[in-house]
Amino acid sequence: MAKILIVEDELSINFLIETNLRLVGHKCDVAFDGIVASEKISKKNYDLVLLDIMLPGKDGFSLIKEVEDVPIIFLTARSELSDKVKGLQLGADDYIVKPFEMVELIARIDAILRRTKKRKEIIKINDFTINFLERTIVKEGAILEVTPQEFSLLEVLIVNRNISLSREKLLELAWGFDFEGDSRTVDVHIQRIRKKMNMENMIKTVYKMGYRLEVKDEI
Repeated sequence: MAKILIVEDELSINFLIETNLRLVGHKCDVAFDGIVASEKISKKNYDLVLLDIMLPGKDGFSLIKEVEDVPIIFLTARSELSDKVKGLQLGADDYIVKPFEMVELIARIDAILRRTKKRKEIIKINDFTINFLERTIVKEGAILEVTPQEFSLLEVLIVNRNISLSREKLLELAWGFDFEGDSRTVDVHIQRIRKKMNMENMIKTVYKMGYRLEVKDEI
């Protein structure tokens, strides 16, 4: 997956982000102040930078000017429109206001990596080759028949692997806010994916919540 620099001065938030990003396969580097972040940015190549605005040493608005050709997501506790506009004008690709759900941050990261072509677009699971660009699943040269809804749901599970997602969150991420239907429709699609891709032991049911795709090896 991607190599991500996390620049956040709050230790607990930095650790939480790092832990969750590593769980879904990303490689992480961390900095707790603007000076250290500046040194890391100058010496290493990153696929994406998560950048807090309020930092000791140098603030995020100053640091963003040092980052070239690398996507940036601002992490901010300030929801003022002027801050958001300033960040985007300086070159940030996205922003997210604290506190936030980790699944939302991961989804935003994945969306940006897809746009910048930093994410691996072809992966293999259970002898199946999944191509996110072509939206195809192939096994032994034959294309597996899946519906657009099934593919979108599978993609969300893969992107957020090892993270438990509620049915409502799966609906939102896979099919959008405007999807009309009972959240239990997710159950039907999950059962179909399990059967078609031999994922009975990989897609776990999370009691009274939803589902989680468990992947032990990097994909």
